Amino acid sequence: MTLELLSDHLVFRFPEIHEDAVLRVTFHRTLRVPDDGHTHWLPPGLGAFPLRDVTTFGDRLPDAWRARGGVVLPMWQGEACWLSFDSPTGYPMAVKVAAGKINALTGKPWTEALDHEEQDFLEAPEQPWIDGFCVTKGTVRQFVAMPLGKGYTAEEQITGAAEFGGVQLLVRPLRGEVWEARKQAEIHELSDVTFDLMCSSLSSMETMGLAPGGSIRQEIAEASERPRDWAPMASRERCFVHLVNSTQWQKIAGSPPPTKAPTAAEYTRASLPWFDWYSDKGAIEGSTVLDKLQTVLDLGMANGEKPLDENESFTPPTPVVLKKNPLVSAGEINAW
Repeated sequence: MTLELLSDHLVFRFPEIHEDAVLRVTFHRTLRVPDDGHTHWLPPGLGAFPLRDVTTFGDRLPDAWRARGGVVLPMWQGEACWLSFDSPTGYPMAVKVAAGKINALTGKPWTEALDHEEQDFLEAPEQPWIDGFCVTKGTVRQFVAMPLGKGYTAEEQITGAAEFGGVQLLVRPLRGEVWEARKQAEIHELSDVTFDLMCSSLSSMETMGLAPGGSIRQEIAEASERPRDWAPMASRERCFVHLVNSTQWQKIAGSPPPTKAPTAAEYTRASLPWFDWYSDKGAIEGSTVLDKLQTVLDLGMANGEKPLDENESFTPPTPVVLKKNPLVSAGEINAW
């Protein structure tokens, strides 16, 4: 397996499995939906987060970051993100997603084996993106960046520790012979590819993790591939994605971070679109563990804090329904 950083995208290639086994992973800036008791439509992409190789920063990063390698990604406190998975050939991949080593689909601790009974992974590209923690069938709680050590992240709520932070992804490709047989039979399915992505803890930098935010309508599709058709994980490559507070980005990168996103209410008042993704596949039930987590807003109110700078509700518009490749259909909103 090889890993490249191309124009703020992580590109994973598995030439030892098949020449088609390639996956592009993108971290998208987006609106943070209100945590107001309503379940919201899918928010838009507002451009990709910048990703930088740790080797480009010299001694401006803590020794622990440089020792582990990987990339650095800036996020404002309370900022939301979503992840997309795109393959040029549609090669099927099983993708495990975790935050602070807590599985984003089950709420269980990180493991490398695929759990086919509880389904602790998603199949890309049938599932082309993920916006948050899967709490119930058809609903996720948005990924929201918060500093480690203050009790907000999913990791801290479940384990009681602020040890890892960040995002972990592990992707396994379909067996090459299975894919080749499909090609020969002219059975082509849109799919994505593979990787394992982690965020480490830091010494002097403010380490960020992901906490549950407002609710979004999003189904995590049931797996359709046979368990025996996934390639064995003979080798693995990790990319540490260090989440740093945007207030520190200027100091270490020498360039300003992305501007803060508009509020969901401001965006809606500008008559810009929200989205709904149509799929005729069944969806997993969600996690009772994750469903019991407190949101950033709930914890802040309980602690007498105000961790979010806004939480304004709005009247939801009729969404744009996406029926094909959502990464092509939705695009990126550049008005901001």
